[in-house]
Amino acid sequence: MIAWRLVQLPFILFAVYTITFLLAWQIPGNPLEKEGRRPPQEVIEQMQAQYNLDDPWAFYGDYIWKASGLSFVAGERDGPVFDLGPSLRHENWTVNDILIAQLPISMTIGLCAILLALIIGLTAGVLSAIKPRSWLEGVSFSVAIIGISLPSFVIGVSLLIVFAFWLRWFPISGWGTWSHLVLPSIALSLPFAAYIAQLTKTGMVEQLRSDHIRTARAKGVSETKIVLKHAMKNAFLPVLSYLGPATAAAMTGSFVIEKVFAIPGIGTHFVDAVLGKDITVLMGIVLVYSVLLVLFNLAVDVLYRFLDPRPA
Repeated sequence: MIAWRLVQLPFILFAVYTITFLLAWQIPGNPLEKEGRRPPQEVIEQMQAQYNLDDPWAFYGDYIWKASGLSFVAGERDGPVFDLGPSLRHENWTVNDILIAQLPISMTIGLCAILLALIIGLTAGVLSAIKPRSWLEGVSFSVAIIGISLPSFVIGVSLLIVFAFWLRWFPISGWGTWSHLVLPSIALSLPFAAYIAQLTKTGMVEQLRSDHIRTARAKGVSETKIVLKHAMKNAFLPVLSYLGPATAAAMTGSFVIEKVFAIPGIGTHFVDAVLGKDITVLMGIVLVYSVLLVLFNLAVDVLYRFLDPRPA
């Protein structure tokens, strides 16, 4: 299974690259025009020829040749193995430079959001399962409704108004300290926490009604041990399956959150690349996130087989 996923990886990335290229090339605008200023026609023609912007299929072939690392293996160039090209909108910046500088910020927000979602979701799901028709189940249901119904940017703006403007507990925007991480992580985590809570509750209710739990209770095993050791392990498997795409989605979903909180992550560059048709930045970010999505799903498969060793 794992080896097959690794074999599939280049084909998946090739399909993602082709679809992204076809869509990105249709974006209106000229990436060589900066802030509404149009360079002289001869300069535009020279840069179009340099970056193959006048020939989409030449660009398509040249970009994937360099981005895949094949040109490095062939000995045609030195430098990074995977060359994602220069930014067409930012002078003296390559896509590799942008990713190295800003991707850790987006990944930090996304991973913190997932960890927070796990804490909130697992706690709410377990408590609502062992205390049905109680106020705990009501709180869990409320969290699920808020997380599922409200977009993350609405939650983010609400948190800004309450905790940054009114209470002044956290900074309004920026990046650099742990306090800048709290509100964005909460805003991004709630939709994921809602799904995790529902998955956990459903799994726990099913497990607590199963025969092996009845047997454990008949043997006098404590309720705490039954919940944490026997029921929780099997109830966590659906949550684990959800974590792969959820983790990747948390990092890609941070694009909007980064805009709301003015965080200098990769989301800012992605939005600017779409608006300015900076096709190299756009395609480079999509390819990197596609790799992360496949790798996270692969990691989940490995953990799933470890926690559930039954043959498929």
